[in-house]
Amino acid sequence: MSHTYCMILTTTDNQAEADHLASMLVSQGLAACVQVSGVASTYIWEGTTHKELEWLLLIKTRAACYPQVESALRSHHSYDNPEIIQVPITQGSASYLAWIDENTLEG
Repeated sequence: MSHTYCMILTTTDNQAEADHLASMLVSQGLAACVQVSGVASTYIWEGTTHKELEWLLLIKTRAACYPQVESALRSHHSYDNPEIIQVPITQGSASYLAWIDENTLEG
């Protein structure tokens, strides 16, 4: 299988922003599904170690939509340097992948 589908990850520091980003991506056809869950993050920012509660977005979409998703996240995200990572989906049930096709733009 080629990498036709992907999951894009990002985090934010509040649930309201996470919910807004999720709704925006789905309503614009940039994602078929966005799951939002709370996570504990440990990271270095500006030379200091931080431990924060964040909201993780798991964005399911077509790989061809990645540039548009990244652009939308950069435009609407409150972080100076948001995590925006693409993870290829190398396997998946045919019916689920077809559902992603039905609910996203062609890229």
